[in-house]
Amino acid sequence: MSAAAHGAPGPDGGPDGPPPPSRQPAGGAGARDDVARRHLTDVATGVLAARLGLPPAEAAEHLHRLAEAAGCAPAELAADIVNSVAGYLAVSTPPDGPAHRQEARTLRRVTAAVETEDSVARGARTLLEGGLHPLGAEALWLWRLTSAGCLELAGHAGVCALEAGQWRWIPPAAPPSVRAALSGGEPVWLPAGTADGESLPGPSPRAARAVIPLRMRGRNAGLALVVWPRATEFDERLRAELPRLTEVAGRLLGAGSDPAAPVPALDDLLDCLVHPALTLHRDGATGALTVEHVNRAAAEALDGAHRTAGEPVEAALPLLHRDVTAMARRAWHVAVPQRAARLPAEHPPGGSDPMLDVRVLPAGAERAVVFWHTASDTRTALRRAVGRLQGMALFQDDLGSATSAWTEETYAIFGMAKDAAPVPLVELNPLVHPDDTDAFTELLGDVLDRRKGASAVVRLIRPDGGARHVRIAAEPLLSGARLTGITGVYQDVSAEYHAEVALNATFDQLTAVRAQAVLRHRLVLRLQRAIVPQMPSAGSLHGLTAAARYRPAAAEYRVGGDWFDVLPLPGGRVLVAVGDVAGHGIDAATGMVALRNALRGLAFTGHDPGRLMGWLNEVTLHVPGKPTATALCALYDPADRVLRWANAGHLPPLLLRDGHARLVEAPYDVLLGAARGAAYRERTLRLSRGDTLLLYTDGLVERRDDGLDKGLEALCRTAETLGATSVDAQVEGLLTRATGDTDDDTSVVAIRVG
Repeated sequence: MSAAAHGAPGPDGGPDGPPPPSRQPAGGAGARDDVARRHLTDVATGVLAARLGLPPAEAAEHLHRLAEAAGCAPAELAADIVNSVAGYLAVSTPPDGPAHRQEARTLRRVTAAVETEDSVARGARTLLEGGLHPLGAEALWLWRLTSAGCLELAGHAGVCALEAGQWRWIPPAAPPSVRAALSGGEPVWLPAGTADGESLPGPSPRAARAVIPLRMRGRNAGLALVVWPRATEFDERLRAELPRLTEVAGRLLGAGSDPAAPVPALDDLLDCLVHPALTLHRDGATGALTVEHVNRAAAEALDGAHRTAGEPVEAALPLLHRDVTAMARRAWHVAVPQRAARLPAEHPPGGSDPMLDVRVLPAGAERAVVFWHTASDTRTALRRAVGRLQGMALFQDDLGSATSAWTEETYAIFGMAKDAAPVPLVELNPLVHPDDTDAFTELLGDVLDRRKGASAVVRLIRPDGGARHVRIAAEPLLSGARLTGITGVYQDVSAEYHAEVALNATFDQLTAVRAQAVLRHRLVLRLQRAIVPQMPSAGSLHGLTAAARYRPAAAEYRVGGDWFDVLPLPGGRVLVAVGDVAGHGIDAATGMVALRNALRGLAFTGHDPGRLMGWLNEVTLHVPGKPTATALCALYDPADRVLRWANAGHLPPLLLRDGHARLVEAPYDVLLGAARGAAYRERTLRLSRGDTLLLYTDGLVERRDDGLDKGLEALCRTAETLGATSVDAQVEGLLTRATGDTDDDTSVVAIRVG
């Protein structure tokens, strides 16, 4: 932005603005203006690159896209960004023009200021103060969408800390307005406040709100909630301007939070390496692997394939893709880096250069990094050889000069003086006992011909006539496909106690592993029995019939936090409950047992579900590990067939009446364990004879590729098609036809009024 816009002198004492084109001399003020504008744009590009974690080229493209959206020149937007970082008017901007130009400039300044903030919390405050306050709004909430489908509070402004703590999480079974905004991708306008039964942050139910989805690279990144102090009419100008103002919040949430988005810092790091490296990306829907980024060394190693990035791994590594894919999938599955001495494992005649010292590192749920060498690293090869043996002497042979280097221990094993010339491995055959020649020849064939590491035990004849049983472990040293040397270790295994120690250690290890496996199996069986309680007899349920099923997660020995209960109480009422503790494994299962048993004891106090849920929330806060959980607690009174229940962020129950299924929406109060002192509202439902009520956990309906609403719709259709079967047949049918595919635990409870 030129200083002449405000009449300020330029560096040479004259106005800094460019003269008309017809009067602009070459190399004069116009040229200086061009240099100044380019310099200003470069500075703003650097600011965006640092704050958003983008490479310079992407930051420059981002700057031009912002300028185009704001309807201004890139230099004008660059001035606003620089001024935002400086905190004062470091660069002059043109005077205000027509009203629409002023609005565009205001939008540009606010978004530029938010872009330069280094956290979501700071960005939220800047966005509220600079852009939303003038529209009458008093508060801004920003939630980030997690991989589990929950909304996690990432930033807020105009909100007290206590209220923020109560809305830290919004479960997948979110309020209808939130679900509508996320699934439809369009703002939801609530000028007169929320609907009855729906709870959203704000000073009162009648306060106006706008629920706006935030997207990044075509995907949902999260949600913005803008709150007004009272009911407000939203005119066309506000409805058009508000999504543009909050769009920058999506970029703020998306930076570093989208697991499928590229990681510029990782790409830059790989580009700094002198050894080959590339990143693989796994498609969440199909599981297909593509090469995302290739550094210069990798491009050269792959025959100069500079356009490898973006190709399927089969095209980028046609001979090695099976091995690399297997290592990547193993790395994701066990969350541990995988290693291989070389790919392919053996040297094919006339084959291309192998990948040596390969390492595959998992970098998140959808990305892996592959490192390798084109020439053998001596230290790495030696460590592999050492890994095959313990208590050893080292050697290294240079095949080019036909020389060898030994350590002091090597001379002792061979019984040779320390000033004697070391014997290379390829010349060792005269010292090998005749009966062990075949084993030694096989070892040499593996190293020299097949170019792979190998080991063998042979007897070596020492100069004094004695023999030693020696284990030889050797690794080839390669430069490309050329064998340059051999490195490895010798180990004297003559003493019988060495073998005895190794055998005892192996036996102890196998015994310990087997004992742990037996103990783990017993523990899992006990936990599963705790998860699936005994159903009470029909006579004790006062006219109800009930059935329940539990299906554990697919992975072996994987247990989770699903639980349910059907319990007759004194006075004739019946407790029906279902819940899901966050996470998997022993911790989640033990937390589940604690909550279920606690609710059983609390139910005998005779209090209503809202009070029971409040007490259960306090219990959750004192469970080791401080888990969070969703739960639905209901009490059925057979006297008037009324069901009263409270919901802590759980999925809505499903009512099947006269062959038609519908979801019974209820207030979605805070998750158990999320906030101290939380209150839980109650709803009532009068049941009729023949009605069936289903309670379930999210493993029944959640799918990787569809929204939760589609899963709930499929559940309703499935329940209707099952027809008038028994409750046992109904829960079996639901589990058989379940649409969930997330490998999560699944629980289903059905009660029918007789």
